[in-house]
Amino acid sequence: MPDAIVLLKNDHKDVEKLFKQYEKLGESAYVTKRKLVDQLIEKLSVHAAIEEQHFYPAVRQASDDLEDTVLEGLEEHHIVKWTLSELEDLPAEDERFHAKVTVLIESVRHHVAEEEEDLFPDVRKALGRKALVELGDVLEQAKTVAPVAPYPKAPDTPPANLIVAPAAAVAAPAVEVVEKGRRSLKRALGLDKSS
Repeated sequence: MPDAIVLLKNDHKDVEKLFKQYEKLGESAYVTKRKLVDQLIEKLSVHAAIEEQHFYPAVRQASDDLEDTVLEGLEEHHIVKWTLSELEDLPAEDERFHAKVTVLIESVRHHVAEEEEDLFPDVRKALGRKALVELGDVLEQAKTVAPVAPYPKAPDTPPANLIVAPAAAVAAPAVEVVEKGRRSLKRALGLDKSS
């Protein structure tokens, strides 16, 4: 089982692969763009949730020196989740879709660079190997109940996020069924050209 930092870096690599796939697409590859962005929404939502629920609180507890870095990370998550929530319903043909995805990619790459270059080395020193392995197990388990959609208005710090996020994860499949039906109806009525 990977330690917490390895697990988070693996998530970063998975997201970066999706970014690169998106960046290679032609201007009119709307269906593929939509599918990739839907995958990004899910992966980034889960990743943000596990960091907010477990990783950042552990970091804050381990080192007061990292408090400002964690708070900045939470704010970056907030901005990313708002962008993801806007992309959820935005057709890939919309003139703002590509611009929003580009800003999302830039924001996430900036956040990842700060975490990997600045935060993670300090966390490794503050927590140590054993605690990071235990935290890695917690993060892996948290992924199974993390919300797969962004909730930018939901609390992002414990204890409130430990209650809201699992409830959102349980509700998300039902919400997704409704949303898929709504999108299908829009396409059938010719109101959505993303198919």
